[in-house]
Amino acid sequence: MFDLIAFDADDTLWHNETLFQATARDFAALLSGPHPAEWIQERLFATERKNLGHFGYGIKGFTLSMIETAVELTEGRITGAEIRTILGWGHAMLQAPIALLDGVRETIAALAREHRLMLLTKGDLFDQESKLARSGLGEHFASVEIVSEKNTRTYATIMTRHGLTPERFLMVGNSLRSDVLPVLDAGGAAVHIPYATTWAHEQVPEDAMAGRTFATLESIRELPAWLAARGAEAPPG
Repeated sequence: MFDLIAFDADDTLWHNETLFQATARDFAALLSGPHPAEWIQERLFATERKNLGHFGYGIKGFTLSMIETAVELTEGRITGAEIRTILGWGHAMLQAPIALLDGVRETIAALAREHRLMLLTKGDLFDQESKLARSGLGEHFASVEIVSEKNTRTYATIMTRHGLTPERFLMVGNSLRSDVLPVLDAGGAAVHIPYATTWAHEQVPEDAMAGRTFATLESIRELPAWLAARGAEAPPG
């Protein structure tokens, strides 16, 4: 049915967003005072979103955005010790152990025996390569694409590069904004596996999904059975 199955990485194969949220809470606590923690986190998110075009996605850009937000909210009075604390959080995030989601290791290994798999993720090249190496999943992917953004053009380019026709390309991921909508617009198929929490930047309004055809699974464990059912339904030839 599909010539290639591509997988997102963060919050699809391993936990990621919870790490950012925990650090954002620590950041809000560091700057606690006249402003409520929720407001501080909203300001941090706004700064991070503004900086995506400069720093891209990932921990390094997040760390720089924390420093910038801290300077702004303290009107330049943040201390060197506090900046050192923020940098320490960034280092800790980069070195955090990789925690695979339930069922990922065995499912990816099983699918790799019957399908051509690709890891297709966005973010910092060094960080994503490091996480893949530490995950122990690298041997199962025939190819790896680490991109700065996931949009329709990105997917179309990757399909062309790998000699794929859109209707035989499947993307699996947790983000409607990055892993589903642009894939469908590029003519491919998508499976959405929601994560427990979603980064605000990746959220989409419900009406954006109206009329869209894609599958939603509760766990990656359900993917092999879904693929088998699709194969059984497909016409010969």
